[in-house]
Amino acid sequence: MPPQIQRLGLLVVAIVGAYFAARGALRPRSFGQYGWYRGAALTELSALPVTFAGRAACAECHTETVGRMEKSKHKELACEACHGANLEHSENPATTTRKIANPRFCLRCHEANPSRPAKFPQVDPSEHFSDSACLECHQPHAPTEISSK
Repeated sequence: MPPQIQRLGLLVVAIVGAYFAARGALRPRSFGQYGWYRGAALTELSALPVTFAGRAACAECHTETVGRMEKSKHKELACEACHGANLEHSENPATTTRKIANPRFCLRCHEANPSRPAKFPQVDPSEHFSDSACLECHQPHAPTEISSK
C-alpha cells in the first residue's frame, strides 16, 4: 500500500478517535437519559434564582395600569413579557422601573409574518411609519387607543 494512503488512513483513525474521546469527556453524564435530553437539565434549571415577580406583584402598585391591561387585547400577556424580569423592582420599588428599551419592541410580536394567523394584528414596518416608534402613537397597555402625545 502506498505511504500516502497509509498516512491518510492513520489521519482518519486519529480524527475519529479524537472525536470519540472528546465526546466521552465533554458530554454530560445525564445526556440520553430521556432520549436526546439531559436528565439533570430540569434540576439545574430549577436551582437557578427566580427573577420574575408575576402580575400580582405588579398589581400591588400599578393597579390602574393592570386594570387597563385586563380590558385590552394584551390581557393574556404578562407584564414582564415587555418590561423584563422585575422581582428586584417589586421587592425594592426604589430601584428604577423597567421601561421598554427598544422603541420598536412591539415588532417582536406584531411584525408581518405569514406564519401568524391572519386575524392577528401585524404591521409591515416599511409601510407603517418606519421611522417612528410604536409608542409615539399607540398605548401598549390599551393598544387600540391612540396616544395623546
